[in-house]
Amino acid sequence: MELITKIAAAFTALTLITSVPSMTRDQYKDALEVISVSQTEQTENETLTAPVDVIELCKDITIGWNLGNSLDATGWGAGSETSWGNPVTTKALILKVKEAGFDAVRIPTTWYNHVDSDFNIDESWLDRVQEVVDYAYDEGMYVILNSHHENWNEPYESNLKAASNKMKKLWTQIANRFEKYGERLIFEGMNEPRWTNTQYEWNGGNAEGWRIVNELNKVFVKAVRATGGNNRYRALMVPTYAASASALDGFTVPTDDSIIVSIHAYSPYNFAMNANGTTTFDADNADWNNTGELVWLANKLYDDFISKGVGVIIGECGTVNKNNLSARLNWAGYFPKVFGEKGIPIFLWDNNAYGSGAETFGMLHRNTLTWEYPDYIKKLVNTAKKY
Repeated sequence: MELITKIAAAFTALTLITSVPSMTRDQYKDALEVISVSQTEQTENETLTAPVDVIELCKDITIGWNLGNSLDATGWGAGSETSWGNPVTTKALILKVKEAGFDAVRIPTTWYNHVDSDFNIDESWLDRVQEVVDYAYDEGMYVILNSHHENWNEPYESNLKAASNKMKKLWTQIANRFEKYGERLIFEGMNEPRWTNTQYEWNGGNAEGWRIVNELNKVFVKAVRATGGNNRYRALMVPTYAASASALDGFTVPTDDSIIVSIHAYSPYNFAMNANGTTTFDADNADWNNTGELVWLANKLYDDFISKGVGVIIGECGTVNKNNLSARLNWAGYFPKVFGEKGIPIFLWDNNAYGSGAETFGMLHRNTLTWEYPDYIKKLVNTAKKY
């Protein structure tokens, strides 16, 4: 059923319900069924017939939120979702996120601890991941589903063949499971592929690391496209080395018509991420520790990608708590603006970790469904809505 037909059917049903007080019980049930079928077909049977316009898709996302350290926790078996101390994800949690104004959710997911020796994914884990995806997707939200905290895809030349085989096997299975989902579901092939525990881990990498990340991105795109159906046209998201802006010059966009580049921007670094860095942020100060780094990055992402028809999403961002809420509020009123003006949506990282210092990105208490910094969330969302 085409979208316009579905809308018309639902509108007709609503009109009958509200304007015909003498409807019988069976007529009332039939009218509700029209609405239900219409909604189901819209979410489950949306047929994509052309590559998703990633520039328009990115413009359509207001602001996103990360379900951090839940499905991506690296425990084993069915209980891995809670192995890092977070509770089981519920529909109520996603509704709370939506209520705050977020219209997109990124669902970091770890797979390697749910596969057999041939890299076949445990069916029960696929079922659980799909259940969480549906919590958001069925609410009309955009969803990014990725592979996160994997330990098999480090970008070394010596690992390329093995990693490519696993990449193909993994994403073929995921893509087949979600093939019927429409354009609001985005696949992200890797999170922050890098040489872990080396001098090249976070400093932008090196030529070998860049090349292998580029190759693995191509394997991911090819594997998903080969599954057919909606996956022929779905928006696919690929990272630079470590999803870092400092690796942009070594990055090559896969040849494809619907690609989004993933960049993580805990920026400006000394304010947002470095626990021993600065504690203030001035939106009127153009130096590197205030707006300078952000303006440079937004302009570069626009020039390198968006101006050429390639989408960009800031897949992770945020500010650690340094007992400096007023400065963080200043950041929340600026960060979505500088990227939103360029058509780049941002996804706030939330790992439900509180206190102060490194990795304290907690925002939504998952046991009580209350926001730790409600004014911060309002400022961030309301700023994003303007751009």
